[in-house]
Amino acid sequence: MDRGFSARSAEGKIKEERVAVEEPLQITLDGHPVAVVMRTPGHDADLVRGFLVTEGIVASPAVVRKIEHRDNHALVFLDDEADFDPASLRRNLFSASSCGICGKASIEGVFSHFEPLREIAPFSNSSLLGAPEKLRAAQPTFDVTGGLHAAALFDRAGQMLALREDVGRHNAVDKVIGHALAGELPMEDGFLMVSGRVSFEILQKALGARIPLVAAISAPSSLAIEFAGRSGQTLVAFLRPPKFNVYAGEVMWER
Repeated sequence: MDRGFSARSAEGKIKEERVAVEEPLQITLDGHPVAVVMRTPGHDADLVRGFLVTEGIVASPAVVRKIEHRDNHALVFLDDEADFDPASLRRNLFSASSCGICGKASIEGVFSHFEPLREIAPFSNSSLLGAPEKLRAAQPTFDVTGGLHAAALFDRAGQMLALREDVGRHNAVDKVIGHALAGELPMEDGFLMVSGRVSFEILQKALGARIPLVAAISAPSSLAIEFAGRSGQTLVAFLRPPKFNVYAGEVMWER
């Protein structure tokens, strides 16, 4: 979503610019406030579904009975049998480098929710090298505003299954994962690609969705590399054909 604003150029001329929209979304779970995320409106149900799973708040989207959207509020209702502890929402939060209050207090806190991955079959370099062009071609709002992150899910052959854009890189990841969960798209044998840098939180969210490989066009953080090594995920960054760097895991090279 974008909106028009007037801007003055360096030459003093007034022109119309399209700007990415950023608005708050309050997530309430069975009457308990969970979080307020600053996001680009659109695909909010995907965002909520992905957020609840990748943050370990619910074990499965199957326990979500209904999501009601009212203005900038998302009201989530769980099945009566769902195992939900409201007190857990107030614990283990920290101020992250790339967002406000999000994530877990430590890597150990993540692994208490999500088991590391085991025995991942390597992805081919050819499937990875084709991904940046496909991702960039599917970013319509970025073309207009230049102000959105993108995250996309690819299958093992390098075909793009879904893409979402948002002002927040974590939101884009949650949106594409939430969409995949709703549509039962395969994630355990695919890879996630993000349009910018890759942080610990993005690896965490991918692990929550059981995605074995995360690729980024830009740089990784040190904690992302450490986390990938411990989680059993493959981490690829600076994916700019014909080159990329592998920081954790293995990639199968094809000529």
